[in-house]
Amino acid sequence: MAQLVSSERAYVSSAALVTLLSIVTSLHLQMVQAGLVPPDKNETIPALLVFGDSIMDTGNNNYIVSLAKCNFPPYGRDFVGGIPTGRFRNGKVPSDFLAEESGVKELLPPYLDPDLQTQDLITGVNFASGGAGYDPLTSQIETAISLSKQLKLFKEYMGKLKEAVGEERTATILSESIYIMCVGSNDVTINYFFAPFRRPNYDVSAFTDLLLQFASTFLQELYGLGARRIGVFNIPPIGCVPSQRTLAGGKHKDCVDNLNQADEMFNAKLSSELISLTNKLSHSTLVYIDVYSSLLDIIQRPQDYGFEEVTRGCCGTGKIETTILCNVLNPFTCKDASKYLFWDSFHPTEAGYKALFTIFMKNYFRKFFQS
Repeated sequence: MAQLVSSERAYVSSAALVTLLSIVTSLHLQMVQAGLVPPDKNETIPALLVFGDSIMDTGNNNYIVSLAKCNFPPYGRDFVGGIPTGRFRNGKVPSDFLAEESGVKELLPPYLDPDLQTQDLITGVNFASGGAGYDPLTSQIETAISLSKQLKLFKEYMGKLKEAVGEERTATILSESIYIMCVGSNDVTINYFFAPFRRPNYDVSAFTDLLLQFASTFLQELYGLGARRIGVFNIPPIGCVPSQRTLAGGKHKDCVDNLNQADEMFNAKLSSELISLTNKLSHSTLVYIDVYSSLLDIIQRPQDYGFEEVTRGCCGTGKIETTILCNVLNPFTCKDASKYLFWDSFHPTEAGYKALFTIFMKNYFRKFFQS
């Protein structure tokens, strides 16, 4: 009898243990899917490589002739050492956050930095240029490095990488790294609704088709060069940034509907195209990153994210100042940028990007490791 009771207890104990392990495994799986735990240690990210515009630019425009520059105070005032680095805000940009969070390095240097070291190349660089767009005409208007030229710089980078670590390791780095593309805002605001170049020949639907064609071509070319994990940011609600509210938001400085509607139209097409390309490009992981909804949620519920002001920027009056108009001679710049969603009239603060990055890590980061 004693032996029978002992066996029954052992059976109950084993069953309880199995149930407990099942619960723990289920909880861990849910956390992984929610992005609340980092990737497994064997899921390495050798490098981060970024393309795009001023949202991601870490200083490339410092080294070219361009109207879009911000390598002067008060830009960078909350950066390490209070130094203006060419980042279009008061502190770090999303590419810096991603480099740090993924364990690659603390800051992502601009590729055009003449002081780049071999280790910088091995762990990734930034090709983004403030003012760039999908449409080459946008980059021409803004005197920025176009996507085609960013791709040319990437090819140059590949050559330097092969010289440093050899062809085999280069191929591994290229295939296992994370690539980010973030562009499109300038296409909608500057190229289409502000400048009189594309609008006479394209309605909004045709223009967004044109942008999609440029985006798809770029992604396929990048894939052809060895990229496999590519994250693509959609266009944010550009009609809600302070400068557009000021210029076209009417008496109450509301969000500008026609700009946001153009963004939404392009974003829907981009999402579908990424699904199509994923099926077409073998062993590729293309992640659609919906920053539009995330930023709009912060604008609509600022108190939930710790912000007091979302309609004006911190720099100057916050209504129109950006790049050269955001300078130390302007006496109206705020004291505490962390209370503001926007730094100047176009770009979020470091705090704003931190809020967006938290959403990115929760909703999208794990997707780079799902095949």
